[in-house]
Amino acid sequence: MAPTLPAARGSLPPEGAGPALGRPGGEAVAPTLPVVPALLSVRNLRVGFGGQDVVHGIDFDIAPGERLALVGESGSGKSVSALSLLRLVQNAEVSGSAKLEGRDLLQMSERELRGVRGDEVAIIFQEPMTALNPLATVGAQIGEVLQLKKGLTPRQAEAAVVELLASTGIPEPARRAQAYPHQLSGGQRQRAMIAMALASSPKLLLADEPTTALDVSLRGQILNLLGDLQRQHGMALLLITHDLNLVRRFASRVAVMERGHLVEQGGVEAVFAAPRHAYTRMLLASRPERDVVEPEPAAGTDAPVLEAQGLRVSYPVPLPGLRGWFHKGEFVAVQGADLRIAAGHTLGVIGESGSGKSTLALAALGLLPHQGRLLVTGTDWLVAAKSGQSRSLRQRIQVVFQDPFSSLSPRMTVEQIVGEGLLVHQPLLTADERRTKVVNALADVGLVDDARHGSDWLQRYPHEFSGGQRQRLAIARALIVEPLLLVLDEPTSALDVTVQKQVLALLQRLQRERALSYLFITHDVDVIRAMAHEVLVMKDGAVVEHGPVERVLIAPEHPYTRMLVQASA
Repeated sequence: MAPTLPAARGSLPPEGAGPALGRPGGEAVAPTLPVVPALLSVRNLRVGFGGQDVVHGIDFDIAPGERLALVGESGSGKSVSALSLLRLVQNAEVSGSAKLEGRDLLQMSERELRGVRGDEVAIIFQEPMTALNPLATVGAQIGEVLQLKKGLTPRQAEAAVVELLASTGIPEPARRAQAYPHQLSGGQRQRAMIAMALASSPKLLLADEPTTALDVSLRGQILNLLGDLQRQHGMALLLITHDLNLVRRFASRVAVMERGHLVEQGGVEAVFAAPRHAYTRMLLASRPERDVVEPEPAAGTDAPVLEAQGLRVSYPVPLPGLRGWFHKGEFVAVQGADLRIAAGHTLGVIGESGSGKSTLALAALGLLPHQGRLLVTGTDWLVAAKSGQSRSLRQRIQVVFQDPFSSLSPRMTVEQIVGEGLLVHQPLLTADERRTKVVNALADVGLVDDARHGSDWLQRYPHEFSGGQRQRLAIARALIVEPLLLVLDEPTSALDVTVQKQVLALLQRLQRERALSYLFITHDVDVIRAMAHEVLVMKDGAVVEHGPVERVLIAPEHPYTRMLVQASA
């Protein structure tokens, strides 16, 4: 007999509904309402590769119309578990049962499963730009689903596509249907993915990190959209995420995974208020924290480490028609920005994609032509370039990028990566002296406990390290030339919440010990609150608000700042 769950109240089950199965630490709630069969019942799901299990016999249920969040860090097995239900993981060894309305998905033939995929069970992937076909219009891709799954004619599908896109809130849906994925914004691409997933009116929607690649305001919009559509269609939703704020706002029940084990599950309010498993408690305690020790304020007469006055950065763009043969237009990415960073202080820069944050960072690094004044430790970049002093200026300002895996050469060893800057800025060092500095740098960022044992790491390559370790390598590479200012461009956005907290604590410690200054670029308001002394808010290339972090984030004056702060709550 199929297992049962508490009946939905409206379209959702009551808080705390559903049995806690599988592992100790789960929370059982006695049903008080009439029971209904589970839409999806998963028992003893195991997934392995080459005889080695990565998912170890997990159990969970999803009721009709329910929102269940599957959470955990990278490598916990949440995405593999969800995708294995439809046998979408290549070379995976899957066992157990996954009964959709009594039919075991894991026992179906490939032909039977094709009838379920995209019809009864649909998927929204994390990155729509890679999930959508770049060679076909958005309308053609959605229409293909309608023709295959619903048997519509091309003309009928064309009209249905426009209606589906309109339901997701895309402006000018008829025109957007004729656009290719690269012609849409990130939020519009994700809405198109949602329209495609809903084309066949599925009973269950698998959403794999559907908002991770989006700005904070777009995350809220997509969440609201998914909630509205889920209620309208009465479908169940399995949300795969590592964002606990998103879970708190969206899900009715949560299941926590650690290293392939389901360690806790229950109602969101119950689990978040009184987590029983140590791993759940660690995830909930991983919000960025502000260091209690603030750096000493710089004296008013001291020259700032970085100063900009009327900073303007523009890019040439082609003009339409015959004018484009003889003239170029311009796109202004940063419009007259003023900023000042004192020694030992952090200026946080927040804004959505396209606001000009990264362009500002590249200009500060001397990597983009600009107008206005831009000084590093009192020296203007333009003057330094003309006088041949730019090399010494580059030693004073270094950068840590967003994705450590792509910013570290896969063909270079740790010794070569971290020591590369010394070849440029301290070329007279011997090989032994350079190696000693590399080992000390690894110890400074916490990769090795003792510099005497750091030589064991020198011949390793980036792929041998975790994401957090690779970001520590990137920080060591920047610090080894003893800069005064670090430009941190989204340095924690690619990391899990627990690793993010560790890296932020490291940056705070280094700032105290070395009186470092930071230009911290991010879209995460919580990270700004933990790290910055002052915050600069950018929108469409312009600075819309600037001031102490306590004032700007607690009592924002500009509507755009208020929207960012509210969206992050």
